Amino acid sequence: MIHLKSEEDLVQYRKVGKIAAEILTRCIPEVRAGVSTFEIAKLVEKWIVEDYDAIPSSIGQYDFKFALNSSVNNVICHGVPSKDEILKDGDIINLDVTVKKFGFIADTSRMYLVGNCSEEAINLCKVTQECLYKGIEQVRVGNTLGDVGFHIHRHATRNNYSIVKEFCGHGIGKKMHEEPQVLHYGKKRKGLKLKPGMTFTIEPMVNQGAAAIKEMSDGWTIVTKDGKLSAQYEHTLALTEKGVEILTLRDEEKTNYQK
Repeated sequence: MIHLKSEEDLVQYRKVGKIAAEILTRCIPEVRAGVSTFEIAKLVEKWIVEDYDAIPSSIGQYDFKFALNSSVNNVICHGVPSKDEILKDGDIINLDVTVKKFGFIADTSRMYLVGNCSEEAINLCKVTQECLYKGIEQVRVGNTLGDVGFHIHRHATRNNYSIVKEFCGHGIGKKMHEEPQVLHYGKKRKGLKLKPGMTFTIEPMVNQGAAAIKEMSDGWTIVTKDGKLSAQYEHTLALTEKGVEILTLRDEEKTNYQK
């Protein structure tokens, strides 16, 4: 069942999305060589709880213990922060943050470049963010989830990258995972029709090499099977009669993103 949100709901939801966006922006100077992913996670937890009086909603979900997932280099998603994982020059990392307040959850992620990254790594991150935007551009009343997935997948493959198909975006609201599932591939005009009141994430995972994945022995962390780089960007979206609204839009994006 899809839980449509009212305008009253969105008044509160926008506030939660703004918090999540600000958290990712505040992380920018903290993501640097010599810092552990554990340190970053504990700092984010402190910000969410103390500065925003909110809940880091990933803590406790599936027994997860941290306020974010930190996925470095060939980690596709679900990277677990660790004191032993020290960032180094040339790394790329995705930080995936969820924040709960006013009864609603906002979910968003961003790539960070550590020091001097290769042109290949920089381009992968750039194209992945473009894939997210290509999907967002298709979020309008009357379009389908197939339209969203088609344009994401086409942009990735046109740039000689692959899309991970085992993981997808999802409806979101008072629960982290609601209906519908939002695939990052599909066919035009196929699938669920989009309607006002829907809130969901788009979060394409784009691989430098093959799309094949591998689950690590912890039963949680997902990496590329060929060991090549992977990148991801994510936003929480709301669809209204006026069009798509990016609830987790960061200030850094406002001059670049075009609906």
